[in-house]
Amino acid sequence: MIELLIGVGVAGGVVRYIIKGYSATGVLMVGGLLLLAISALMGKSVLPASASPTGWRATDIIEYVKILLMSRGGDLGMMIMMLCGFAAYMTHIGANDMVVKLASRPLQMINSPYVLMVAAYIVACLMSLAVSSATGLGVLLMATLFPLMVNVGISRGAAAAICASPAAIILAPTSGDVVLAAKAAEMPLVDFAFKTTLPISVAAIACMAVAHFFWQRYLDRKSNEQHHVMDVSEIVTKAPGFYAVLPFTPILGVLIFDGKWGPELHIITVLVLCMLLAALIEFIRSFDAKAVFSGLEVAYRGMADAFAGVVMLLVAAGVFAQGLSTVGFISGLIDTAQSFGTGGIIMMLVLVTITMLAAMATGSGNAPFYAFVELIPKLAAQMGVNPAYLVIPMLQASNLGRTLSPVSGVVVAVAGMAKISPMEVVKRTSVPVIVGLIVVIVATEILVPVQR
Repeated sequence: MIELLIGVGVAGGVVRYIIKGYSATGVLMVGGLLLLAISALMGKSVLPASASPTGWRATDIIEYVKILLMSRGGDLGMMIMMLCGFAAYMTHIGANDMVVKLASRPLQMINSPYVLMVAAYIVACLMSLAVSSATGLGVLLMATLFPLMVNVGISRGAAAAICASPAAIILAPTSGDVVLAAKAAEMPLVDFAFKTTLPISVAAIACMAVAHFFWQRYLDRKSNEQHHVMDVSEIVTKAPGFYAVLPFTPILGVLIFDGKWGPELHIITVLVLCMLLAALIEFIRSFDAKAVFSGLEVAYRGMADAFAGVVMLLVAAGVFAQGLSTVGFISGLIDTAQSFGTGGIIMMLVLVTITMLAAMATGSGNAPFYAFVELIPKLAAQMGVNPAYLVIPMLQASNLGRTLSPVSGVVVAVAGMAKISPMEVVKRTSVPVIVGLIVVIVATEILVPVQR
C-alpha cells in the first residue's frame, strides 16, 4: 500500500506543477529522479534487468538517465528528429504550401473544418495498420497531416488531438498486444483478432470520431480562439504542383517498404530516402548544389529543435515511468486487482480501471497490460468466466489510458511538435477516450459471452 501512496503522491505533484505552467521536461525529470531515489532508499534495484549495475545505487540512477539518452536519442528520438527535420525541409522548399494550395480549393466546398478533422482521424486510424508504434504514428501524422489540418481552419489543439489518438484503439490484428491477448484468452489469433476484437474496435473508433467532432468544436468555441483559414491567394510559392506529393512520401514509403511489397525498411531509412529524393528533385530543378545544401541545413536545424523540445521530454517521461515501476507502483496495483470481487462484470471493470490508471500514471500502454495480462488465465479459471471477456476491455483500456497520460511518449511528442502543453493534448483527447472506453465495455458485454 505504501508503494501505491508514494506513486500517487509524486504523480499528483507532477501533474499539479505541469498544470501550473512549469516546464514539463523539468518536472517529469525531477519526479522520476525522486521516485528512483526513494526506490534506492527502499533497497530496490533502479535499473532494468538487462542493465549492469554500477555498484552504487546512487550512480545507478544517473546510469538509467544515460541509458534513456542513448536509447531514445538513438532510435525513437532519431525518428522524431528526422520527421521534424523532414517537415522543416518540406516547408523550406514550398512543398507544404503547395499541399495547402491544392487541397484548399476542393476543401472549401465543405463548410465545417470539423468534418475534415473527422475524416483525418479515420485516415489516421487506418495508418495504425501500417505503423504499430503509437509515438511513431503520432510524429508521422504531425509531420504530414498536422500542417494541412491547421491551414484549413482546424485549431492546433484539435489537430494535435487527432494525431495523438489513432492508436488509442487497437486496430492492427497482428500487433504484439493482440497476439499476447489471444494467448491469454485461450483463442486462436484469427478468431480473437478478427471475429471478437475487430468489431469492438471499429465501433469504438466510430463513436470516438463523433466525440472528436463535438468535443473539439466545444473547446474551440469555449476558448474563443480565432482560427485562420489560409486563403489560396495568400500562398506565394515557386514550387511546382507535383511537390504536393513530397510531404506524403514517408507514408507511401512505410506502406511500400513493409516487407510485402518491397524490402522491410525502418522508418528512419524511409525518411532518409524521402529527403534525398526531395533534395535530388530540387537539384534537377535548379542545378544549384549550393542552394540545395543550404536548404538541407534547414532540415538539420529542425532536427536540433526536435531534440531540445521533444526528445528530452521523452527522456524525462521515461525516467518518471521507470521510477513508478521500481518503487512498486505497478505491483501494488496488481495486488489491488486480485483483492476485488468475484463477479465477472465487477472483475472486468476493476481490471479496466486499474489498467487505465496504471497507463495514465506510467505513460505506457504495454507495461500495464503485460503486467496484468498474466493474471487473466488464473482469474478466469478461478471465477469460471470466459478469459476473452476479461482481456479484451483490458487490452483496449491500456492504450486508451496511454492517450490520457501527459507523460506518454505519443502525447509529449505531439505536444512538443505542436508547441502546446501535454495537458492541453490530454484535455483534447479526454472525452473521445472516455467515450471509446464506454463503447468497449458495452460492446464486450454484448458481443463476448461472460461464461466459457
